[in-house]
Amino acid sequence: MRILQIDGLTKRFGGLVAVNRADIYVEQGAIVGLIGPNGAGKTTVFNLISGIFTPDSGTIQFKGAKINGLKPNQICRMGLARTFQSVKVFPNLTVFQNVLLGALFGTAKAVSSADAAETAAESLEFVGLTGVSDTPAKDLTLIDQKRLEVARALASKPELLLLDEMMAGLNPTEVTRAMEMIRRIQERGITVLIIEHVMKAIMNVCSQIIVLHYGEKIAEGTPGEIVANKQVIEIYLGERKQADALS
Repeated sequence: MRILQIDGLTKRFGGLVAVNRADIYVEQGAIVGLIGPNGAGKTTVFNLISGIFTPDSGTIQFKGAKINGLKPNQICRMGLARTFQSVKVFPNLTVFQNVLLGALFGTAKAVSSADAAETAAESLEFVGLTGVSDTPAKDLTLIDQKRLEVARALASKPELLLLDEMMAGLNPTEVTRAMEMIRRIQERGITVLIIEHVMKAIMNVCSQIIVLHYGEKIAEGTPGEIVANKQVIEIYLGERKQADALS
């Protein structure tokens, strides 16, 4: 079953067409990668899905319901959460308080303070931030702020999670741990759509990969199909990235 179905998605900013008639489908329970050169429109797609931008044309359906024009909080409460390429934490709140907000206000059903606190604590444990729960978010490293965003998103109990470049700047050991965490998120029954430039990660955790270029979808397929696609190699991967993807 398709948990996300996007047809003919288009977004313009003045004379710039950031996303051009893109069709994107995500099956429930899958981990799907969205890749492409810088400026390909990947984050714009995330912003359209999550309600930050409104499409100029096309439809976005989540669990069979059209979500075009809904506000981000409405979409989140339907079960669709996200992280951001440039982290967006509440800097002066503690790590625990940041996640508690997701637990309290990110779901459709009202929850008690006690239940929200329990969910927040469990989410922090899942991402490995329990030890810094009382630390102001602004004092975390960038890597830990990214993990905090994941914890806050998970606290809203999503069915679909959008991850925007959570591995940027990570060393190989950290990338491996991040890949393991994504698999554990999937094991919870959560579908994942991920933007990432770390080809080793994309090729190893995704069952399907979609490639954008200048806002248009130019390829879609399994990791093996994408890494062998001549157009993708020419436009995006190149020989070095292709080698990284195959390693």
